[in-house]
Amino acid sequence: MELKRRWSTKQEGFWSRSILRWLNLRSEESERTFLMFAVYTTISMGLVWFEASTVALFLDMYDVDQWLPLIYIASACIGSGLGFIYSRLQKALPLRWVVVIIALLMAFPILLFRMGLNAGELVVFGSVTLFSVTVFVMRLWLEAVYVLHDLNTSITANQLFNIREIKRAYPLISSGILVADVLSGFSLRVLVSWVHDLKNVILLAFVLMAIGAGILLYLCQAYRQAFPDSPRRLLEERQPDFTSRRLQGPLWRYVLLLFSFFIMAQVLFLLTDFQFLSQLQQQAGPQGTELSAPAIAGFLGMFNGVLGICELLMQWLASSRVIERIGVFASAMILPGTITVLGTLATALSFAGVSQTTLLFFSLIALKFLDELFHYTLFAGVGPVLFQPIPDTMRGGLQAVVRGIAEPLSTGVTGLGILGIVWVSQRANWGSQGRNGILIMIVVLAVVWLVTVWFLRAQYVGLLVISAERGQLSVSDVDLRELKRAVVEALDQPGTEADKRSCIELLSHIDPKNLGEVLAPLLNKLLPSLQRQSLEEMMAYPNPAYLNQVRSLIVPSTHPEVLAVALRYVWLTEANPDIQQLRPYLKPDVDPVVRGTAASLMLRRGDPRQKAEATDTLRRMLTHERERERVMGCRALGEAVYLQSLRLHIATLLQDESLRVRCALLEAIAATHLEEYYPSLLRGLHYKSTREAAKQALIRLENDAVPLLVKLAEDVHKPELIRTYAWSTIGQIGTMEALDVLTAHLITAWGSTRRSILRILIQLPHEAGIDAVSDRLGRSGVETLINQEITFIGKMYAGLIDLAQEDVSGLEADLLRRSMYDMQSDAVERLFLLMRFLYPTSAIKAASFNLESDSWENVARGLEILDNTLDIPGKRALLSILDRRSDQEKLETLSDFVVYTSLPPSDRLRELLELRHFLSDWGLACCFHLARRYRWSTTPEQTLACLHHPTGFVREAVITYLRVASPRTLKDLLPHLQNDTDRLVSAQVRRLMADMGLRSLTPPLP
Repeated sequence: MELKRRWSTKQEGFWSRSILRWLNLRSEESERTFLMFAVYTTISMGLVWFEASTVALFLDMYDVDQWLPLIYIASACIGSGLGFIYSRLQKALPLRWVVVIIALLMAFPILLFRMGLNAGELVVFGSVTLFSVTVFVMRLWLEAVYVLHDLNTSITANQLFNIREIKRAYPLISSGILVADVLSGFSLRVLVSWVHDLKNVILLAFVLMAIGAGILLYLCQAYRQAFPDSPRRLLEERQPDFTSRRLQGPLWRYVLLLFSFFIMAQVLFLLTDFQFLSQLQQQAGPQGTELSAPAIAGFLGMFNGVLGICELLMQWLASSRVIERIGVFASAMILPGTITVLGTLATALSFAGVSQTTLLFFSLIALKFLDELFHYTLFAGVGPVLFQPIPDTMRGGLQAVVRGIAEPLSTGVTGLGILGIVWVSQRANWGSQGRNGILIMIVVLAVVWLVTVWFLRAQYVGLLVISAERGQLSVSDVDLRELKRAVVEALDQPGTEADKRSCIELLSHIDPKNLGEVLAPLLNKLLPSLQRQSLEEMMAYPNPAYLNQVRSLIVPSTHPEVLAVALRYVWLTEANPDIQQLRPYLKPDVDPVVRGTAASLMLRRGDPRQKAEATDTLRRMLTHERERERVMGCRALGEAVYLQSLRLHIATLLQDESLRVRCALLEAIAATHLEEYYPSLLRGLHYKSTREAAKQALIRLENDAVPLLVKLAEDVHKPELIRTYAWSTIGQIGTMEALDVLTAHLITAWGSTRRSILRILIQLPHEAGIDAVSDRLGRSGVETLINQEITFIGKMYAGLIDLAQEDVSGLEADLLRRSMYDMQSDAVERLFLLMRFLYPTSAIKAASFNLESDSWENVARGLEILDNTLDIPGKRALLSILDRRSDQEKLETLSDFVVYTSLPPSDRLRELLELRHFLSDWGLACCFHLARRYRWSTTPEQTLACLHHPTGFVREAVITYLRVASPRTLKDLLPHLQNDTDRLVSAQVRRLMADMGLRSLTPPLP
């Protein structure tokens, strides 16, 4: 039975991991994601039932032409008002209560609506009944409740997930409304027949929304650390404007077009909805099919169900593929193009006469169906990409303005426009033909939307190019087709060399394999420096298709640097090149860079006679008296495959008087993978003059260099600067193996080593280091590292309390206390570095900047930023560490991390020495100086371990301590310490031996 249970558990774990992998989720995110999905789906199902019932009652009670525009106008005011109320609630209450209260606020008015509908024909004013007023208010509340629902969901998700987790989790959460459309849509017709009345359907909608609010309450309590405990204060930090004057003009035009894009989308969405409901009401009118309110609700439920299935299939199977295949802007044109075609068809049918009413109705159904289908799939996927060229400091604010101001205002303007058309048609006695004006408006605005997309595309690519030059572009969401077109235009038109260089660099990062497709046709138009850059980038993935364009550069007038790269490209790309054609380039009067390239190509692909000739050419270059000849000869060695007898010159060249020669040779060693000379690359890191060249050479070796660099970085006897360069080189290698090594050492390293690794990982381009840590350690692993730092800080507080100045005085005690404060500061620095793996860099930097201020107001602002950003279980402890409280108060808040028991000073010192692997070198030395000062005993294990410490002044402190604490032991140890690698320690040992009358066995070191 036990074996069966284990097998079952193993199988469950396999299937759960497989499902999570298929959903692109991690196990630590799954519970939060599925709970949020349940909340979103449940409340959305209730909303769909409420919407269908409300729309059916509204169509049965009110004239769409007269009253629906008023609904749109009122909803604009309601949306802005609810946004204001939401922000005020955040100031008054903790956020986790705000989201629950808002969820309940969406549901409870439905009970009042149910009571109003039950009142029947109760007259409230003139001939107006309470029933009709309730239906109108329900339609208004429907617009408001969707605004609240979307706002509540996005805010809750942003609190529960960090910026990297939400990219994986939110697509699944947002699909909850699509699932709700399917489930509630198909169940609504059955539900209406079961409860016999739309009033009861509304009551069931309330029940579902209340269940969703209950799940949300559980979620907020289970993950209360994700929400700030205090009411949220609006912190309007003025972000520096990183855009230059040059960027402001294009950026301003782009933002205006962006507003137009989203406003057009909202206006057309509302006009289509209005026309659809208007035609649906006509079908239910005297000349139609006499549809009742329950029948309309059933039809809308079936419509939403079919639409929901199509939306799910589109979102999961086709949407991302369509955007990737045809590009962002072609995808953005699908929706306005569809509206233009179907709107034109509907307009033609409406002018055809009354006989076409049914056909017109079906054409409007198709228009509404496709509008919603593409709006919530393609349009939703394209929208975030359009904000990509905007600098990070402005992007979030602009998105909030578009969603919070532009869309509500466009809703109100749309309502006014519809009212205007209806008023004009009534005054002109146009009758039913007055509705044609709405259809004409739909077609015209759809065409305007298409034109807007076209101009937006032109501004989009221009901003991408400028952002690429300024290093402000994140390439993860860039539309590759548009970027290629932008690069072609930028390179083909007049511009600065820096602009064009940045374009080539950006394209090489995004699509290196197909780089030649863009650059090869432009080679003859570029400056020599750009020609060389282009050819070198194309050499990474040479393609015979571009040989003709490259071969056109092989002429005597070509710049030598360009000619050399062109020769290498042609003779390495052709299947059977004629090596004999390279012989003229071996002549002594040919520029050394071309001669060296030709010789290296002959060494690589020539016959024995040609290889001998090339070897002789390179030998003369390597032994030439001119520096440039030797430099180019060393570079040619890196391009060759078979060095043969040329290896004999490497040892001599490593001692060459020219720095440029030595650096070029280091690159050649890496390029040809000469393993016997790899130690020379490591030695190159020790000298400032060759450090950068050695680093680049080791990076070129990739995984072959990782074990060597790890050995160097782990050698505690090496200078910290050299060890840091070794870790940095591993990070810049950037392979999976290299990142695995850094991540593995991040777990075991401490102090300055951990800080160095953290900085290296954070600074890697495209957040490669952050993603590597997330993939290998996960959120729980980073939280474990944070807890380690918090625990260490708690130990420092305990030491400061038990070694307080009133109990232990003197210079040594002051130095130890100062070192403990320094170690605490170092741990706080590592905490902020670790937090950047989980949260936006801007928020963590802003909090750190404010906490370093001397102003209490700024410190409070920094704590508030962290309170609203962090969602780790140890948030309260971390905030207390950063707050300006006494050490005793801070230690009390760390009771979950450190169990504090007051100890005598000597016992506390021994406990600190047990943490010697975590203490700084100076802090460890201070412990022994204090023990010597007060004659406190330490354990033999602690003393012997620190006597072998790699840092000299720690060994010196232990020896000084032993002179007082145990002279007999010191007398036995001194002969073994007299040749210490540290000169100060060695001199100290010899002096003590002289004082104790011990004879030196070996002469002093020179």
